[in-house]
Amino acid sequence: MITVDEIEMEWEEGMTVSSLLEIVKPDFPMFVVKINGVMISKRDHETTPVPDGAEVRIVYMIAGG
Repeated sequence: MITVDEIEMEWEEGMTVSSLLEIVKPDFPMFVVKINGVMISKRDHETTPVPDGAEVRIVYMIAGG
């Protein structure tokens, strides 16, 4: 199991940030991903594994004013 924004999800062998984002489908185009408090660069999404038991946060960049 992993936790994505406080929601528990099934973990899959070989899961990467990119494959997780295909499942989660973020609502906004601008966001950053953190795994266990560590920010993952967008260029590393395809190669960064999501470990079993990870806490994943998707932080949306929303402009305000």
